[in-house]
Amino acid sequence: MQPTSRPPAVPSIHLRAAVTWLALFPLVTVGLWAMAPFDATWPPVLRTFVLTAALVPLMVYLVVPTLLKAVLAIAARRGHRPQTASAHRTPSTS
Repeated sequence: MQPTSRPPAVPSIHLRAAVTWLALFPLVTVGLWAMAPFDATWPPVLRTFVLTAALVPLMVYLVVPTLLKAVLAIAARRGHRPQTASAHRTPSTS
């Protein structure tokens, strides 16, 4: 019989929201600054589309996972165990 491995704990929704905001704010700021010379005459919907088309994949696949790993590594080094999403769930009563 092989030992069963536990799936990795999912960080709490609050930690994920904070990490997402920490990634989003500077990326949007830099994105708006970088696009400013080119998009002055563009309609707002087109500006938003171009910015989000570039930033969402960058955030989802690169920036947020990297920041989340860093935050969890720092917490582990300090001896803290961040609350996980499963810790916030209450057992269902059937």
